[in-house]
Amino acid sequence: MRLLSVLLAVSSLLLSSPVGAQRIKDLASIQGVRSNQLVGYGLVVGLPGTGEQSPFTEQSFRTMLRNFGISLDANTKPKIRNVAAVAVHAELPAFAKPGQTIDITVSSVGEAASLQGGTLLQTFLRGVDGEVYAVAQGSLVVSGFGAQGGDGSRIVVNTPTVGRIPNGAMVERSVPSGFANGDTLTLNLHYPDFSTAKALADTINERLGAQPENGYIIAKPIDAASVRVTAPRDVGQRVGFLATLENFEFTPADAPARVVINSRTGTIVIGSDVRLLPAAITHGGLTVTISENQQVSQPNAFADGQTAVTTQSIVDVDLADSRMFKFEPGVTLDQLVRAVNEVGAAPGDLMAILEALRQAGALRGELIII
Repeated sequence: MRLLSVLLAVSSLLLSSPVGAQRIKDLASIQGVRSNQLVGYGLVVGLPGTGEQSPFTEQSFRTMLRNFGISLDANTKPKIRNVAAVAVHAELPAFAKPGQTIDITVSSVGEAASLQGGTLLQTFLRGVDGEVYAVAQGSLVVSGFGAQGGDGSRIVVNTPTVGRIPNGAMVERSVPSGFANGDTLTLNLHYPDFSTAKALADTINERLGAQPENGYIIAKPIDAASVRVTAPRDVGQRVGFLATLENFEFTPADAPARVVINSRTGTIVIGSDVRLLPAAITHGGLTVTISENQQVSQPNAFADGQTAVTTQSIVDVDLADSRMFKFEPGVTLDQLVRAVNEVGAAPGDLMAILEALRQAGALRGELIII
């Protein structure tokens, strides 16, 4: 009986969640609720001779000492091979409050060899408005390392000039949010689509008991990317309302048929809805190799002539074996991949084939080259 009850519970869960359904929180975000970028400039000290002796590092070092009440003579050149100038950046999450901590990333901006073992001194992190929102300080965690020999040989593992400081910055100022303003909230889809926006609005209206036929509408699609939802004015009720709303599940529309090609890495991604019209394709490689050899022509000892240098060119043409394959109407992704594998086409060849199919009008899908 216990096994039967477990099976019934599992089957009820499977039936209640349609195949392909996703939560609203996984497909959309709330307009105005976002993180903010922070950046700052500081000094890392305590390096084991892997710092730098650059002009701006020396200037920053003098400014730091001046802030501590220590003045250096203008002719004094401090030895600061254990100091490095760094850029510090972080993401300030939405609703972060003063006193909370955030992770930071520290990157060398000069010619420091490594930040291993260094400590970041107090650094102000500013937003795009120039205001200070957090203060960073702490010991770096660097995963890479480097070693260099006296003959100039060097070994570098990972990236020793970039480090992290978990909870390395303390928030000093919160960013104002418009979350509690107005009578509505706007949900922005991560991937705009008219069908998905309508399905999202219909799901919210159905689950919350709206009656569009009687004029009572809770969610209304604005465009392909946004859905406006009526929400309670009270902040506490609004939080509870969103906690329920974001866990609603619905089935988004199918993505448009696309073929994405990265010409730099040779990566090709073909969507499942891509189709091909009837076409016959032949693709072969023609390789032309040109080599030049210089020969010296020297006359006999008593001949009235001059030594001359002649160039002999050798041109070799190699035509690789090419095959023709035919696509019937409505060829699917699986059939396309199987046909390309049978002819042994490399990623570069497949790019040329897909581009030619698009030019011929036989590719039913958007071709995107990045």
